[in-house]
Amino acid sequence: MTRTKSIWNRVQLIAIAGCLLAGSSIFGQDKKEAPSKLIQFQMALLTKGPNWPSTQTPETQKILHQHLINVLAMLDSGKAVAAGPIGDDTNLAGIFILRAASAVEAKSWVDTDPAVKAGLFAAEMHPWWSEDVFKKRTLPTQMTTVYLAFLKKGPNRKEGDGETPEVQQLQKAHIANINKLAEMKKLVVAGPFGDDGPLRGIFVFQVASLKEAEELCATDPMIKIGRLAVELHPWQVPEGIFP
Repeated sequence: MTRTKSIWNRVQLIAIAGCLLAGSSIFGQDKKEAPSKLIQFQMALLTKGPNWPSTQTPETQKILHQHLINVLAMLDSGKAVAAGPIGDDTNLAGIFILRAASAVEAKSWVDTDPAVKAGLFAAEMHPWWSEDVFKKRTLPTQMTTVYLAFLKKGPNRKEGDGETPEVQQLQKAHIANINKLAEMKKLVVAGPFGDDGPLRGIFVFQVASLKEAEELCATDPMIKIGRLAVELHPWQVPEGIFP
């Protein structure tokens, strides 16, 4: 397969993911049926746990160092395809994206993480669909910042409105916009969550700033009308794992 064809295939698959992100009938009919080449990962959202300290101590620094060693080992083993800390000061501390046979297996891996075991982090698990575009980290390891957009149910989303002609037209525009961002090589990963909760999906942008990521999100027709809402975070990940 040529590089041009590969990029075009990825653009098409991101567009399919866009259908799912918006909560279209494809997703609503059967969450277990995903479009070709999208596979299910498990995503662990690591929030500050009950033992998260207000100030770091030698003991918590030791645990967080052990956590870092575990993260790199999971990436190198293939258990994790992406992982890293969130770069802003919110309750969300980090993210694992795991290649596991089941949600139970993924949860068992997360529960053995030193920082989770110590109660510094708590894990919220979600099934998540994406094309398998992830690569091995480059060595020596350097961290880079990407921008992660959680797409959530917006205030103007109504039950069953995905079947209306107006929303279906907006859906086409939404997919076209995803295609455009992918062709610009700004949007590198997109995919829906598989549990039909408030979190609908994610976008991952490789851009120069949070402001640029915000501006790109604002071009989405579903976000413009408030059917989807966005929560953006800088996400620090090892270089090389995203295409």
